[in-house]
Amino acid sequence: MSEVDSRDPAEVYERYLGRAIADPFTRVLLEYAAPRRGERVLDLACGTGSVARQVAPTVGAEGHVIALDINPGMLAVGRAAPPPAGAVIEWREGDAASHDLPGRTVDLVLCQQGLQFFADRIAALHETRRVLVRTGMAAFSVWQPLDAHPIYKALFEATARHLGAATSDLAVAFSLGKADELQSLFADAGFEQAAIHPRSLVVRFASPEHFVSLTVAGAATSVPAFIQMSAETRTELIAAVAGELAPVIEGHVVDGELMFQMSTHVVVAS
Repeated sequence: MSEVDSRDPAEVYERYLGRAIADPFTRVLLEYAAPRRGERVLDLACGTGSVARQVAPTVGAEGHVIALDINPGMLAVGRAAPPPAGAVIEWREGDAASHDLPGRTVDLVLCQQGLQFFADRIAALHETRRVLVRTGMAAFSVWQPLDAHPIYKALFEATARHLGAATSDLAVAFSLGKADELQSLFADAGFEQAAIHPRSLVVRFASPEHFVSLTVAGAATSVPAFIQMSAETRTELIAAVAGELAPVIEGHVVDGELMFQMSTHVVVAS
């Protein structure tokens, strides 16, 4: 078993997927959310805290940031990271669809790539509305469909074949990719306005040869099919899938880096 395969999934997510994908897309999310100094912010499904750490300096010491996630491993990695300047981050374990934050106490709810994983999306959006002040705003980033991400499509289709599973069971991150579906979801949850903004970025990975192992290990933080695997089973799966995907990966390597486009929808709702 390699060092990559045996490392804690939350640490893999933070060190590799977080830095390559979450951090640059956090900047996109904050561009649309436009947080202001002194605001009280909830980072919903915070993971290891990319959004919380980047918004803290903007709201400043007068503001407050709550980072909420159901996964204690992700929270532990987030807490262990050096704290940013600005607002103190309050790390809390809790379910997006049912938590004990008081109502009408948050100015801005941010959620990056969490909504599609919630078992009860409507309940989570109702909770979002409950905690927002009447003039508050929510900004959610949700990946566009799997078809817009050919690298991930190849990865999940190959993995599904090896597991005898459905691709949809694995590609949960891309399960809420249609703009009209998002629009209906926010309307059903009672948001009067929900503007959807499509955005794309080119992401870069410094170690193309580790992309499959890092992605599968990182997915073990949130995708049931991967969470339930033993480390040994994941290692065997990674070896099989990596060999199959090698030509696809090599076709996207530029100057030693794996580079490809990822596309998201940013929903700004009030």
